[in-house]
Amino acid sequence: MTRLKSRFLVDLLIRRAEAAGGFAAILAKGDDTSGIILVQCSDRGEPGPLLERRFGPDGHYIWEDVGPTDAKDGESRTNYQERRRRADPDLWIIELDIADAPRLVAEWAALT
Repeated sequence: MTRLKSRFLVDLLIRRAEAAGGFAAILAKGDDTSGIILVQCSDRGEPGPLLERRFGPDGHYIWEDVGPTDAKDGESRTNYQERRRRADPDLWIIELDIADAPRLVAEWAALT
């Protein structure tokens, strides 16, 4: 199975968000080839889930809701992202601000 490079997937997500009238930005650049992708979802500035793309037990990618349970706890959310980045400097962190951001991530994930 051919795996798409992380940089390509990040660029694709940013283009899809902008085409749908949303905003997306790279908060932390990871490894271009195989970096894990963490998406910080929000809707008009209201924080939503943190979604992380990981390998599942079957060898395919899955998306998991990770981080603090209270999305509105900005300090906990920031601390979680900083800990993840220190543990994995190849990690991409993407900010996605669009209505129903998890739906857009799911649609994007289906393409990959």
